[in-house]
Amino acid sequence: MERLNEKIVLFLPPASIEAEAMKQIKNISEMPFTFKHVAVMPDCHVGKGATVGTVIATKGAVIPAAVGVDIGCGMIAVKTSLHRSDLPDLKAIREGIERRIPMSAGRFNTTISASARPRIEELRTVAGSRNLNKEFGTKSWELELGSLGGGNHFIEVCVDQDDRIWLTLHSGSRGIGNKIGTFYIKAAQRVMSAKRINLPDHDLAYLSENHEHFDQYLTDLRWAQQFALFNREEMMDRLIAEIASHVPTSTKIERERINCHHNFTQIENHFGQNVWVTRKGAIQAKKGQKAMIPGSMGTRSYIVSGLENPMAFHSAPHGAGRRFSRTKARQRFSFADLQRSMEGIEFRAKKEFIDEIPGAYKDIDEVMANAGELIAIDHTLKQIINVKGE
Repeated sequence: MERLNEKIVLFLPPASIEAEAMKQIKNISEMPFTFKHVAVMPDCHVGKGATVGTVIATKGAVIPAAVGVDIGCGMIAVKTSLHRSDLPDLKAIREGIERRIPMSAGRFNTTISASARPRIEELRTVAGSRNLNKEFGTKSWELELGSLGGGNHFIEVCVDQDDRIWLTLHSGSRGIGNKIGTFYIKAAQRVMSAKRINLPDHDLAYLSENHEHFDQYLTDLRWAQQFALFNREEMMDRLIAEIASHVPTSTKIERERINCHHNFTQIENHFGQNVWVTRKGAIQAKKGQKAMIPGSMGTRSYIVSGLENPMAFHSAPHGAGRRFSRTKARQRFSFADLQRSMEGIEFRAKKEFIDEIPGAYKDIDEVMANAGELIAIDHTLKQIINVKGE
């Protein structure tokens, strides 16, 4: 840990932070409602308004863009009873996963599955009489539940240091979460304009607790977080069902399940005060709390336990973090580079995934070394199957 000044605490060397990201960090640290300091995680990089990989505690206000538009995005990991030798045909498993789970941006289910129905009913109950599809301009959030998305969202079958199989998945609140996040970012910007509040970045527009939009934002944000969690649960159930179809029917596969958000805000008590803690590309890491920190599609991932570091507001990094933007990655790397980096891993080899090549991300081992004050490593995972949407 290094304190840059009284308002910024770093969990990585200052020299490794790009200039634009540092500017964003300083902008947030100087907001009048920021509590104590901004905690900067080892995987930080430039984001929209707020740096991805920052933990921001605030009093009396929240910044919708600091949560982002993929509300509740996070990881789910399941430890199984299986070992590598139990899964001989990796290509068949990958193709089966791709049949069971819709992936890529804008691709959803065509019908509601039996396993999704109770989750959808619970979300409808929470929404009450509101028609969220109509309010936020989505066609059917119900059909979105159980779909992966594109970009850096993924499904992986991994082995740990004992050759045990783990199933992992990264996804969030899909189209409905994006619509909700975008709606309130714009609402906050309108508030700033109406009050003639000048900001260092218009994406730092905030909603104060006494504003009419504040409570509704928190209500919709919590709904989207629940959607994101259920979305991962639904896909994981389908993933387990696919794995089960390749092993003896009497095998009980699931042994442990871990589910953690990394784009969210909630009330927590820190330094003796109740504050809003916004984690943008960061996970909660209370003492002994289990979580998963993934690397890129061709590198290691980690199952961890939190150490409850008070200066990090009980937080930890959420992954490797990007080194290069998607555009720069496509300019720097070739399809041949991608294929070389994925040797030994069953994946759908397509040029569309060049911007997700491991070289486009920070070194996950370096990130984990810098996170030594934040988490303890329980298991190291290496993927044998990677599934992504375009």
